[in-house]
Amino acid sequence: MTTDSKPTPTWLPYFLACSLIWGSGFALIKIGVDAGIAPPWVAFWRCFFGALVLWLLVGGRRLAVPRQPRVWGHALVVGTVLNALPFTLFALGEQYISSLLAGVWNAMIPLSTLLWVLLILPEEKPTPRRLLGLATGFTGALVVLGVWDGVEFGLLAGSLAILAAVASYGLGYTYTRKFLSGVDAPALTLTAVQIGLAALELAIVGPLLAGAPGWPGAWPMVAMVLLGAVGTGIAYMWNLTVIRAVGSTVASTVAFLTPMWAALVGVLFMGEVLTWNTVVGALLIIGGVLLTRPPRPARVRPVLRPAAGPAAGPAAAG
Repeated sequence: MTTDSKPTPTWLPYFLACSLIWGSGFALIKIGVDAGIAPPWVAFWRCFFGALVLWLLVGGRRLAVPRQPRVWGHALVVGTVLNALPFTLFALGEQYISSLLAGVWNAMIPLSTLLWVLLILPEEKPTPRRLLGLATGFTGALVVLGVWDGVEFGLLAGSLAILAAVASYGLGYTYTRKFLSGVDAPALTLTAVQIGLAALELAIVGPLLAGAPGWPGAWPMVAMVLLGAVGTGIAYMWNLTVIRAVGSTVASTVAFLTPMWAALVGVLFMGEVLTWNTVVGALLIIGGVLLTRPPRPARVRPVLRPAAGPAAGPAAAG
């Protein structure tokens, strides 16, 4: 479907559902870590159940699996920096900070991606508008932290862990664009390979970092199943539906709704507190992201690129 034809009216429910699922994911992580699931195992269950759903979809659709070692090597790198590492860091950070705040930090992924793009892709040039956007976004980060009052250790430690995850996401999206965007394979298959490799990595590393996994109870495990199967599996397919209907530019704007859902779920269901500086900082971050977006391109046929992690765009992180 081309973007100059009338979009199917069914894309909006999928778009809103993806924003809700990804925005709620921060609360599911919080439930896991509060129940005593070690961060590497939160990341493992997330990748395991996500890969399970994605491989079932690949098998059900009888999609081709790439055989080139080079593709699998790049997928391993992407699975590390876009899934295994940031998923672990998000869980680590949420041991110290609220799911609400994690959702706000997640909105900085486009800014992190732009920084990596400017460093790694020589054809991309900084413009005054983009530099203003970066400055606005990082000013928002300082407002969220409330630096004028000093930053207590837990807030700083948790925020730094999640900002490291955000930096890893930015590197992963840029690496994907450089090395996997031109691979002749279905995006669904590439993502299934990537997340499956991340799950394998975590199965090896998890016992070394956190010992054997334990049974945290029924509800925390339900949270892990939902986090992986729905957030990394089903929502990814729905996001592809949105991309096919209205293009990747519109689909990527889901990043602006996930902090709202994270705040709503955090306040209503997790008993978290929404402060004024978190709201103002989040608005500055989103404003910075809007300033860094390139001018709207001419209408062309959308190209599905291999998406990473739980989503086909920066919103899908947490």
